[in-house]
Amino acid sequence: MNDLLLGLARWVDTQDWSTQIHESIYLYSWIETTHVLTLMLFLGMLVIIDLRMMGKSFTGVPAAQLAERLNRPMVIGFVVMVVTGFLLYYAIPVRTTQSIWFRIKVVLLVAAGINAWLFHRAMRDSVDTWGQDEVPPDRIRRGAATSLTLWLGVVFTGRAIAYDWYDCHKPQSEFVYWAAGCVDELAALPQ
Repeated sequence: MNDLLLGLARWVDTQDWSTQIHESIYLYSWIETTHVLTLMLFLGMLVIIDLRMMGKSFTGVPAAQLAERLNRPMVIGFVVMVVTGFLLYYAIPVRTTQSIWFRIKVVLLVAAGINAWLFHRAMRDSVDTWGQDEVPPDRIRRGAATSLTLWLGVVFTGRAIAYDWYDCHKPQSEFVYWAAGCVDELAALPQ
């Protein structure tokens, strides 16, 4: 799998647009800034919704009404965040593919997506019975807490991608080479 991912990243790296984004004086910075700003928009709305679903804030506002009002800006922020995140990956594909932080971030994003789908479904199916209550049922509170935890992990690992603590060009353990997808470095290790 690591060979396949690295091969794909090396192919993307040969694309003209990838090089142009990475070597641009302003474009990469604008994309990164937009990514961070829309992350803040998305997370701002998500935190408010999740805190309401945990019964920690905005308890006087019906849960469905709060979620409905904040859902549109949250989705807009999410879509722009995903597009700019893809462009950031596209600009530096090889190093990003071989980042243990990026790989953890992708796993956390998938987990956050699954949690969001399950959470949204559970909330939609039951909000009529508790939507006016100050404190939602346990499963709704657990889903909201899980959401906040996963997104905290996404933000932390996303920020850590910029640092080279576990880059392939540095001496690492065999496990880190494997987890980060350092194919060439793993092949060079004594058997």
